[in-house]
Amino acid sequence: MNIRNFEFKAKINEIEKYESKLLTLNPIFHGLDHQVDTYFNVKHGRLKLREGNIENSLINYDRENVSGSKESQIILYQHEPNVALKKILIRQLGVKIVVEKKRKIYFIDNVKFHFDVVENLGTFLEVEAIDSKQEFTIGELKQQCDKYFDFFELTHDMIIDTSYSDLIMDRSGDTW
Repeated sequence: MNIRNFEFKAKINEIEKYESKLLTLNPIFHGLDHQVDTYFNVKHGRLKLREGNIENSLINYDRENVSGSKESQIILYQHEPNVALKKILIRQLGVKIVVEKKRKIYFIDNVKFHFDVVENLGTFLEVEAIDSKQEFTIGELKQQCDKYFDFFELTHDMIIDTSYSDLIMDRSGDTW
């Protein structure tokens, strides 16, 4: 499945404060997921296998590391958990890095909200305006992200311009 989205990620200290604010909008709660994202060595973009109790998928994506909301081009393969898939990917590509997190997932229409507690990194809020059916323009997706950036009263110094994998690799001194 090909997906376009606009997203932003913010480092937050009071995760409950932001979650409570979102709850005033009556979002649909999808649950608490314990996710392990295994990133593989690839020539272009990123490839990760997400293993969770809610979301399980192989995700290929390209996204610039720029501050603020940004566009991603995603190819998503959703699957039932299967240890063989991970073994094949590890054997053929090798593991780049592993990110482990606990994620609360909410939706309002096509906008997905994550409240993440990432091992060794801290707490984050991520907002994704998702277009899986070619229903929105890039401008409309960006507008949705900007709306929630303002709603949460975030500041630009809170925005993270890289992925969790980059942050962990930066801490360890590795690079892509």
